Amino acid sequence: MRVVVQRVSHASVRVDGVSVASIGKGLLLLLGIEDDDNEEDILWLTQKVAKLRIFNDAEGLMNLSVNDVQGEALVVSQFTLFAATKKGNRPSYIRASKPPVAVPLYERFVLELERCLGKKVGTGIFGADMKVDLLNDGPVTIIIDTKAKE
Repeated sequence: MRVVVQRVSHASVRVDGVSVASIGKGLLLLLGIEDDDNEEDILWLTQKVAKLRIFNDAEGLMNLSVNDVQGEALVVSQFTLFAATKKGNRPSYIRASKPPVAVPLYERFVLELERCLGKKVGTGIFGADMKVDLLNDGPVTIIIDTKAKE
């Protein structure tokens, strides 16, 4: 599993011109899933995201988590995070899970993140052509990979 974590002032996602989710201050998570991802990856990653200290404290140091600042989260599926670009100029997405594998893992990730944050998490629509709007705060953007545990 790979996730791009962006600290945002606000973020939203639209499908066919209709807003399907929006958040204020918090985290926009672009989530990629591959076939060998499992429950262990979900548990590790949701804990890591929920505890990630990337929000400023009173002294301006990144010392607070999304929970500490009562922030929100928005999760958007992003199969392109597993793009292979080594050969040629057209990326291959062979490592990205197909919907029968990815959808249950994506849904489980969202449920576990909701448990970790103690609140509802916004989502896009899996597999849809989505338009994501955000104001990256900082900017702060972090990539986490469960296989590398970093």
